[in-house]
Amino acid sequence: MFLALLELRAARGRFLLMGSVVVLVAALVGIVSGFTTGLGDDTVSALRRLPATHVAFASGSDSDQFARGLVDARTAEDWGREAGAEASPLGVTITRGTTGRGTEVDLAAFGVVPGAFTDPGADDGGRLDPARPDGVVVSRQLLDEGVRIGDALVVDRLGIRLHVVGATGRSSYGHVPVAYMTAGTWRRVRFTAPGAASAVPGAASAAPSAASAAPAGLPAQYSAVALRLPEGTDGAALAAADRRHDTTTVPLETAFAAAPGYDGERLTMTSIQTFLFLIAPLVVGAFFAVWTVQRTPELALLRAMGASRRRLLGHTLAQAAVVVATGTAVGAALAAGVGLLVGEQVPFSLPAGTLAATMLAVAVVGLAGSALTLRRVATVDPMTLLGAGR
Repeated sequence: MFLALLELRAARGRFLLMGSVVVLVAALVGIVSGFTTGLGDDTVSALRRLPATHVAFASGSDSDQFARGLVDARTAEDWGREAGAEASPLGVTITRGTTGRGTEVDLAAFGVVPGAFTDPGADDGGRLDPARPDGVVVSRQLLDEGVRIGDALVVDRLGIRLHVVGATGRSSYGHVPVAYMTAGTWRRVRFTAPGAASAVPGAASAAPSAASAAPAGLPAQYSAVALRLPEGTDGAALAAADRRHDTTTVPLETAFAAAPGYDGERLTMTSIQTFLFLIAPLVVGAFFAVWTVQRTPELALLRAMGASRRRLLGHTLAQAAVVVATGTAVGAALAAGVGLLVGEQVPFSLPAGTLAATMLAVAVVGLAGSALTLRRVATVDPMTLLGAGR
């Protein structure tokens, strides 16, 4: 180890250059990981926040189920009669609105039943109230974009007038901030034709179920049914229930793929990250291969003086470990600094656990690259390389 450190000091220029490459690779992997997590959160954080175990879609909707599939209110009621199951209709659609102060915002309208397990409540202001079906609870991002509690929010092209009654945590769907509203109001947003009359229904006109509080004539349909099923529900029981209700039920995590762009974004970012993991061992391995060739006479001398192969291997691995570990640590700090720099301006999320796991992976593949040179180190022939053949 002492000799390894002496060589690091003597050839510090070369090792600093190699260390810089490791820093850049580690930082790139960390930054890509942050964007992968951030983009995923920005696409499905509202779905991830649902306290549901499964989501039931209309049977036959194979892609973009939230946008293309529709289930009726009876399906939600029938699912709720399953033993141990809780079911609540869920509406999801993306629209646009304008406040009375002229602030224009995109929003993902999430229709939920007030008081059901899908109701997000409110961190500030009031909650959703079936007696006031025009009320909406907005996510924190919409407040950042200029929407305020108490604002009137008019849905573009439909003229539906909503009132912001509260705010909740940061939730988004398809990179669009979420506005939670009653399931009946969501039906009006989803099914009202542009230019049609849009009087907000009063409590007196509401149907017995809060989920159906909407003007007569609109379809009693929703994007999906959010489910809380008993732990240990097996696939056979789930398939049987799907046949009874004409639905396709998937775990909540699988339902993330129904969000627009989720699979494509993850595939793209994961591919970039994979290539970086492949590049890291090749770069580190190439450097140490060249370094091993350059110091072959020194290694041969050490062998001639009685150094064991195990000692030479430990000597080489120690140098690699110092370079890779130091470069990875600096790269991790750089990636974390980028996260602090961009703040909430871009979808970037790099929790400490994710950063640590990513940097550990970088260090492992870097050391694996250096291991490519160990065979040459172990097979050094002191007699030949010291000139015994001349």
